Amino acid sequence: MSNPRPVELPRVFLFIPSFVQSHFLCVHFDFLLLLCTMNLFDKVFYFKFLKFAAVGLSGMIIDFGLTWFFKEIVKIPKYVANAIGFVAAATSNYFLNRFYTFESNNPEIAFEYFKFFSVSLIGLGINTLILWLLVSKFKQGFYLSKLFAIMVVIIWNFLVNLAFTFA
Repeated sequence: MSNPRPVELPRVFLFIPSFVQSHFLCVHFDFLLLLCTMNLFDKVFYFKFLKFAAVGLSGMIIDFGLTWFFKEIVKIPKYVANAIGFVAAATSNYFLNRFYTFESNNPEIAFEYFKFFSVSLIGLGINTLILWLLVSKFKQGFYLSKLFAIMVVIIWNFLVNLAFTFA
């Protein structure tokens, strides 16, 4: 895959610092092309998704386990315990996905981790937004809403990590 070719933003975005424009807002044709041309019926694609889901399950166990440990045993505030659990799970998920799911050989591990963690944070935001909308606005049950949010976010995380982080 060749290097992505960034697209210039309309001049209305001149107030945004150039670093932000070039690294976060530019649309990369190769990234979009890869997303649009993925063979969703390919056996390898599904196997990779199942591996990604298995890694995600291990991350969920780490997240819940550490959150419980720090909240209940160490007695630190629940939101701090939750942050520790999330960061530890995202970090373990990165390394497991790097070596097991996507078999990455990228020598820029720190930058790849930054991309993975950024995708995870956006996924957390999507999850929270869906949960808030379904529970607060549409009066749906919390756990059913949480299940739906998880299903949406696992698809988001997989596709973006496949096409962006580990491309």
